[in-house]
Parts: sequence; structure tokens; C-alpha cells
Amino acid sequence: MTDQQKEIQLPQGTIRYREAGEGKPVVFVHGYLVDHRLWDGVVDNLSSRYRCIAPDWPLAAHRVAMNRDADLSPPGIAKLIADFLTKLELDDVTIVGNDSGGAISQVLVTSHPERIGRLVLTNCDTHENFPPGPFKAMPPLAKLPGGMLLLSAPFRIEAVARYAFKPFAKTKIPDELVASWMEPAKTDRAVLRDAGKVTAGMNKRHTLAAAEKLRSSDLPIRLLWAPGDKYFPISYAERLAGEARNASIEQIQDASTFVALDQPQRVADEIAEFAASS
Repeated sequence: MTDQQKEIQLPQGTIRYREAGEGKPVVFVHGYLVDHRLWDGVVDNLSSRYRCIAPDWPLAAHRVAMNRDADLSPPGIAKLIADFLTKLELDDVTIVGNDSGGAISQVLVTSHPERIGRLVLTNCDTHENFPPGPFKAMPPLAKLPGGMLLLSAPFRIEAVARYAFKPFAKTKIPDELVASWMEPAKTDRAVLRDAGKVTAGMNKRHTLAAAEKLRSSDLPIRLLWAPGDKYFPISYAERLAGEARNASIEQIQDASTFVALDQPQRVADEIAEFAASS
């Protein structure tokens, strides 16, 4: 079984990714301020059954800045992911999204559905909750001159960053992992520029438009949701599943927003079952 770190060149810039296993492709979409390592446990448990591809998307923890003119709005990142699938010649892809990456995944499957066979969403933004309540002030601030420096300032203090990430997982996130997620935007002005674009582009109009399109889509959707999440409550999943034509929910207990960190084996098994049956 192969397990390699790779990179490819796209019109928007360089994308690095982890690839492991063989078979039908599963492509992972992490969220804001994290990277592909969010999915490591899931990939480790799934790659004996599927071809797992976990990229570092340009969502503020990436180590290679995008080209200066890259569109990093939600539709722009959705186009980036679609270009990635095309470059790797992937078809019948299972997309797995989390957090703001779940929001982008909804935009992706409703605007570039050609190579996508099914969608798995773990706890993430939906409808008018993009970004969710506590973070709604971030996009307007990011649009101001010097706004991203202001927003990122607290996270330059490692203790603050560790505290900020604590509610997102019931499992303790290793301190060194949090520190490495924070490092690129702290040390690379071009990555901070990218982070500003991403943050400024978060807007409920994108997830509302995607949710409306999913009403008439036959795309199979599985929502793997931790029910006790204070940022993305189960009501988000219930509303989306109730509106989408072909969606179902599986509750993942003993987990929070970063379901993949808390319950990697369960998430891997659910993805495998869903990909095989849909």
C-alpha cells in the first residue's frame, strides 16, 4: 500500500497532499486554520480499502502561498478543488468535508459536480451559519486594512492558540500540531495574505445558494455529525438532511467539531460503508 507526500501545480498555485491506498478515490477537505493532518487517523484506517487523498488547501495553515491573483473566495476554492480532481483525473469521487471545508464542499458539489459521486459532511457550516455565530465578525474585519494582522495577533501566542482550539475536539489536540497550524501565517506574509482572502470571503450567500441547489440534486449525502457540538449543533445537519433529496444522518458520539480527530475509526468505517453502498 502506497503512502506518499506529493504536490501538483495548478493555475492558482502549488497544492501539497498526502495520498495513501488504492481503489475508488476519497478526497478530504479540511477547514480553516488546519491542514491535511486533521484526517490522518481516518486515512490510516481507510486506505486499506480506498484511495485516500488529503490535500493542504489554502485555508490559512498551508505552507506554500498561492499565486497573488488566486481567487480564494468559497467559489474560488471550490474551483481549485475541481481543478485538482481534473488534474489527477479522478472520477466517482467521495468528497469528505469538515468545518468551513464542509461549506466549501457544498459549493463544490453544486457548482462542479462532474467528477463527484457522493458527499460526506462532518460538523460544518450550513445555510446562514457561514461563518457560525461566534465568528461572524471575522469577515468584515478581514476586509479592513491590517485586519488580518489584528485577527491573527492573539494566535501568535501559543497558549492562546491552544485554548482557542480546545473546544473543537474531545481528544487533546497535540500542542505541537496546533503550533504548526499557526506557524505559516505567523512567518509568511503571503500566506497571511491568502488567509485574509479566505476570511473575507466567508458569507452565508454561498451556503444558502448551495443548500437551495441540493434540494433538487440526487447526489448521495451522508452527514456524520457529533451531536453535542456548540459551534455546529445537530440542528444544522437535520435541516440540511431534511431539505436535500438524498441525504441521511449518522450521529457520532464522544466527538466534537473535529470528528475525524475524536473518532477516526468510526468515521473511516462510515465513509467506507457509504462509498460502497451509494
